[in-house]
Amino acid sequence: MTPDVRDRAGRPARVEAGQTDDCPIPATSWDRALHLIGQADEVALACHVTPDGDALGSMLAVAFVLRSMGKRVVASFGDRQFAVPRLLRFLPGQDMLVPPDAYPAAPELMIVFDSSTFERLGVLGTNAAMARELVVVDHHPSNAGFGTLSLIDAQAAATAMLAEQLVYRLGGRLDRDIATCLYAGLVTDTGSFRYSSTTPAVHQMAARLVATGLRTDEIARELWDRSPFGYLKVLAGALDRVTLENGPAGGLVWTYVTRVDRAEHGLPYSELEGLIDIVRRTDEAEVAVVLKEDDQGDWQVSTRSKGSVDVAAVCTALGGGGHHNAAGYTSHDTAEETMAKFRHELRKVS
Repeated sequence: MTPDVRDRAGRPARVEAGQTDDCPIPATSWDRALHLIGQADEVALACHVTPDGDALGSMLAVAFVLRSMGKRVVASFGDRQFAVPRLLRFLPGQDMLVPPDAYPAAPELMIVFDSSTFERLGVLGTNAAMARELVVVDHHPSNAGFGTLSLIDAQAAATAMLAEQLVYRLGGRLDRDIATCLYAGLVTDTGSFRYSSTTPAVHQMAARLVATGLRTDEIARELWDRSPFGYLKVLAGALDRVTLENGPAGGLVWTYVTRVDRAEHGLPYSELEGLIDIVRRTDEAEVAVVLKEDDQGDWQVSTRSKGSVDVAAVCTALGGGGHHNAAGYTSHDTAEETMAKFRHELRKVS
């Protein structure tokens, strides 16, 4: 199939040499995606609720290229209280974002990023279900492919790696804005190149992005070296109640943060993203869990493993998903009931 896509100069789109050779996604799937985009006047983009750098960065990077092609672009995420997390407000392209209530009810073409289920799209899950064509771009192993077309590579360290390929296949070229968005996704999901998912391909992509003139020190400061004073207070409370348990998994460390904790210090939910990375450092625990109560009173459960336990299997059994060493889910139970069910599933995989 020949894609109906041309680059900014009107030339037929081509893939940047050497950029996509190792991708397991069939060429026919990429061709189909390019055909759908080429035929569309408007492309609706979405990513998962409470977006992280990989979700929002991947979506905005592709949005830049689509807009340069003359497409109408609408981009959003499905939080009822729509707001870009403070940590990500440095990302360019946010003028293309609209709140969920301004999103097309039944898009002709919708592309979703870094979302493994309809549920992860929040209130935009309904829009996705009504889309005529739904393209899913993701790297989560738990993603079974819920769209009409799947661009899923479970071996990719970040969805940003697939977004970069889509940029090239659409005839786009890296500039500083696109590179900033993709770099935010890449460093977020590799833990700043510390996780086991960091491969030679990850570093090669980082080199391409940095070559555009990125100030990586400034991006790192925005992502990891800033927080409001209230975060320190909430962190102190969470660490004060942290619990270490023995178990078949080689040790479990966990804590929780309530919405009352956050309200006392004026801290939005999105500021809790990095808490799990502090708790997971515990030497005596193989598995770390942080329960974060959102504004609706549900528990958003973040889990991490040091390698011997597949927390994705645990979270999938509880209605969520993710990766072997990093996964999550939503619980509507109390904190005690949530942890009881987690321990029960943990024993099954230990």
